[in-house]
Amino acid sequence: MTDNPFLAPSPLPYQLPPFAEIREEHYRPALDQGMAEQLAEIARITADPAPADFENTLVALERSGTLLARVLAVFDNQTSAVTNEAVQALDAEFRPRLAAHSDAIHLDRALFARIDAVHARRAELDLDAESLRLLERHHTRFVRAGARLSQAEQQRLRELNARIAAASTEFQENAFKANAAAALVLQDEAELAGLSPDAVEAAAQNARELGHPGGYVLSLQNFSIQPALAVLTDRQVRKRLLDASLNRGAQRGGELAAELSALRAERAAIFGYPNHAAYVVADETAGTVEAVDGLLGRLVAPAVANAERELARLVAAAEADGVGDFGPHDLAYYQEQVRKAEYDLDTAELRPYFELERVLHDGVFHAAGLVYGLSFTERPDLVGYHPDTRVFEVFEEDGSPLGLFLGDFFARSSKRGGAWMDEMVPQCGLFERRPVIYNNLNIAKPAPGEPVLLSLDEVRTLFHEFGHALHGLFSDVRYPSLAGTQVPRDFVEFPSQVNEMWATWPEVRANYARHHQSGEPLPAELVERLARAENFGQGCRTVEYLAAALLDWAWHTVPAGRRIEDAQAFEAAALKEAGLALEAVPPRYRTGYFSHVFASDYSAGYYAYIWSEVLDADTVEWFRGNGLTVRAGGEIFRRELLSRGGSVPALETFRAVVGRDPDTAPLLARRGLGG
Repeated sequence: MTDNPFLAPSPLPYQLPPFAEIREEHYRPALDQGMAEQLAEIARITADPAPADFENTLVALERSGTLLARVLAVFDNQTSAVTNEAVQALDAEFRPRLAAHSDAIHLDRALFARIDAVHARRAELDLDAESLRLLERHHTRFVRAGARLSQAEQQRLRELNARIAAASTEFQENAFKANAAAALVLQDEAELAGLSPDAVEAAAQNARELGHPGGYVLSLQNFSIQPALAVLTDRQVRKRLLDASLNRGAQRGGELAAELSALRAERAAIFGYPNHAAYVVADETAGTVEAVDGLLGRLVAPAVANAERELARLVAAAEADGVGDFGPHDLAYYQEQVRKAEYDLDTAELRPYFELERVLHDGVFHAAGLVYGLSFTERPDLVGYHPDTRVFEVFEEDGSPLGLFLGDFFARSSKRGGAWMDEMVPQCGLFERRPVIYNNLNIAKPAPGEPVLLSLDEVRTLFHEFGHALHGLFSDVRYPSLAGTQVPRDFVEFPSQVNEMWATWPEVRANYARHHQSGEPLPAELVERLARAENFGQGCRTVEYLAAALLDWAWHTVPAGRRIEDAQAFEAAALKEAGLALEAVPPRYRTGYFSHVFASDYSAGYYAYIWSEVLDADTVEWFRGNGLTVRAGGEIFRRELLSRGGSVPALETFRAVVGRDPDTAPLLARRGLGG
């Protein structure tokens, strides 16, 4: 263990993990020691003969577990971004153990008694606002984790938590393997007709890396409607690609989803809740199942009406091509055809203007400078966790250091699908730490020397994930439990969605949207066509999202004692009951690969994207109409919201920026739903 790099804080700038020294064999002993150390630290808190107070209990609890947190920050990323069978096996072994470790802390009666005693005297302690918030959050977390349950209830809770952790890990591994197995392998380049030359070459490069030399491989993104469906001209290839996407992981994924639904419902019942969704939202900004039902319910009918109007236009275009059996594999293709016909806009025209380096430096980073005064310097001397990972040092407007940003932009066979942000080192005043934040995306990697040209959606994703990164980088709190993105799940997507606005802000877009060969800016008439087509397809996109959100909701409003026997039949019935069973518009995720809710912490929380979008759309209108400069508005948004982490109730930070409660009208207008 003496050469294990996890055992001491990293000597690198900002405590960046020493990735060049970390090997897989370091994880097991470091995780074991990390758990043992934290339990010993907890034992010292409970054995303290002094009466419980804020310092010897709450602050001591915040100081515990530093080794375990250091290991998990790296290990959790490896399980998602650079995984292999050995890492997956270790993950499957440790997730139940980590769940048991969490239970050992949160169900420690002596520890909770001290927290409860301090909480009972909170009004007389003269704590500052952040310390009071920490006390309240820890007390709530312990109660919600079972601290007040009977011994018999706690024992059953431990069993449930261990099995939930194991099943969630298995679901993720099943989805990962199903994604790889379902990749579409093609041998004839003619089958790729419609793809751009760089996309064809990326498919060939993908095939070479996956052991299919001379062929072409279209790997699957983690959502249903694959990007290539918009341009592939061969209907049969489109159908094969969509079938592969919709059916991956169905059997085992469905079984695990049913098991997780039942386990979570039983756990919720122990706490007195009618279902898992009720338990989850009680600690979110939504507060109640009724509030979520109300928002989603108001959106379904107008979204479906919009989608049906859009589909009528798509079906007519397909019939003009001689297609009489329009199916979901035709949806994206004919959306693109109608967009071209009605708005003179071919999204393939945009790709040459969206080259990754330019979008990153002259778009994402430029916007962060324009709005917040930041600057970025690449640090090739600092090693990331994969050769594709790049490290940037981030500086304030006055040149002082802020933190590190790691960008890992390319897809690979060892990385799960999707895009995400997380923290290698969370900001923390207690330990005097500056943040180290990373973004993972899944952009197809072209052959060496070829440009990386992005789709419009990939540009938005780059800005979106960097919005999460800013939330972590700007964190300015004392306690690690309140840092960065430690906010309610139905609030955490809000800052990232706001950051998407800068992708189309005229000054920003003019700076990055330039032809990768000529350097010419995106033509003004193409910008105008983009603006005219802004709401095109919103009905189908909203239905696609709502179907996934309400599918998640259906699985997690199942009451305790009911076990779903047929996941596919349950899914079909749930979508029909919700009024979202449009055959031509599949849900964004089907049960078998819905990792958001069955393999991560978004269970009964996928509604969060639209809930957060209410705040996002309202804030975008505030930026446009507040009468301030962009820089002044950015400073308010940073100071009052992005920097606060979880140290202030989430909606209070929104009100501190906008000056009032949220208004749904901007969201309805954006989504083309009226109101």
